[in-house]
Amino acid sequence: MSTPDWAALRADFPTLHQDVNGKALVYLDSAATAQKPRVVLDALQDFYLNHNANVHRGLHALSMRATDSYEAARLRTAKFVGAADPAEIVFTRGTTESINLVASSWGAANLKKGDVVLITEMEHHSNLVPWQQIALRTGATLRYVPVVGSDAELGLDLDALDRLLTPEVKLFAFGHGSNTLGIVNDAADLCARARKVGAITVVDAAQTIGHQPVDVRAIGCDFLAFSGHKMAGPTGIGGLYGRKALLDAMPPYQLGGGMISVVDFFETKFKPSPERFEAGTPNVADAVALVAAMDYLDAVGREAIAAHDRELAAYAATALAELPGIRILGPRPGQPRAGLVSFALKDAHAHDVVTFADQDGIALRGGHHCNQPLMKKLGLPSSTRASFYLYNTREEVDRLIVSLRRIVKFFSGV
Repeated sequence: MSTPDWAALRADFPTLHQDVNGKALVYLDSAATAQKPRVVLDALQDFYLNHNANVHRGLHALSMRATDSYEAARLRTAKFVGAADPAEIVFTRGTTESINLVASSWGAANLKKGDVVLITEMEHHSNLVPWQQIALRTGATLRYVPVVGSDAELGLDLDALDRLLTPEVKLFAFGHGSNTLGIVNDAADLCARARKVGAITVVDAAQTIGHQPVDVRAIGCDFLAFSGHKMAGPTGIGGLYGRKALLDAMPPYQLGGGMISVVDFFETKFKPSPERFEAGTPNVADAVALVAAMDYLDAVGREAIAAHDRELAAYAATALAELPGIRILGPRPGQPRAGLVSFALKDAHAHDVVTFADQDGIALRGGHHCNQPLMKKLGLPSSTRASFYLYNTREEVDRLIVSLRRIVKFFSGV
C-alpha cells in the first residue's frame, strides 16, 4: 500500500483553511473532536436536501429512501467494527450514551449486592460515572485496576488485574485508548482475562475507532462504544456494538415510538434489538454522514492513519522532552504511543498554556480531560494535550514547539 500524501489530504478539510489570531490554524485537538472532510459535509447536506423524512413507518418514497439509507448505515457500521450482524449495532449520540445504555439496561437488570464492577483508574468520566452510579443503585461494589509506574512508564497493573478478576466480577469496563496518557491498551488480552471469570466486557473505543482498525470479534468484547465526531464524522451520532444475545435479553433504555411492536392501554411489547434501544426519531442524517466518514477513513487506510498518528506523537514527545520544565505523561520518547501527547508546564496552568498557544493560531486542549481521579493520582490539577490526526503534519508540530518555547520563556524565564 502506498503511503498517503498527508499534506494533500488537508485540502479535504475546509475548517483547517482559516486564520486564528492572524496565524494559519494548527488544529491539535482531534482527541476532543476531529475535523470533517468535505464528503461528510456533502453527505449531510444531500440527505437534508433530497431525502429528508422519518424512517421505518412511512410508505412514501422519501421515507423509504431514508429508511434504506439508515439501515445501510447500520450495515456499514457493523462492517467497520467487524460485527457479524448489523442487528448488533445500536445507534446512539456517542460513546457516553452507549455506555449509559449498557449501565442503565444491562447493569440495572443484572447487578446486585455482592457483585463487583471493575474499571480502571485511567477511565474517562463517561466510563466511570455511569458505573459509579449504577453500583450505588444496585448495591454492587465498584473496584479499580490501578495505574502504576512513573510518568514515562505509566500503565495498568496487570498483576493487580488478575488478582481483582474474581468470580464476583460481573462486568469489566475499560478504555481501549487513554485520552490523557496516550496509552493504547491490549483490548483482546484484557477481554480474554475477563472471560476466564465469566465477566461481561465493555470497551470504550472513543479514542481508537478512527485511528486504527477495530474488530470486535478479534477483541472478543461483549460491548464496544464509540463516537462519530472523533472519527471525522458528525457530532451527535455514535454507536454501541453489543452481542446479539445480550442485547435481546436487555430491557429498553428509553421508551417511546419506534421501539414497540404492540401497545395496549396497560401493556406494551417491545421490538427486538436494535430497534428496542432506538426510541423516537433517530438521527438519520448524521448516521448517513457517518458512512461517508467511514468510507473516507478506509480509503485512506486505518493502518496508515495509525502509523502516521504514532509518528507525529513520537516526534512531538521527543521535541517536548528537550524543553525545560515540561513534564510529559505517558510513554517515554521512543516508546509506542497513540496520536496524542499530554504534558504539564511547571510554572503555568494548562489553561494559560492553551490561551497563549491560541494567540499563535494553535488549538490545544487544557484541563483534566474528564480524568479528574487520574489527575489527582498524578498530583496534577491539569495538563495540556496536543492530539494528532491524518490531516496534521510535522511542520505543525514544529510550530507547536516554537510556540511552547515562547510560553516557557514567559512563565519560567528560561
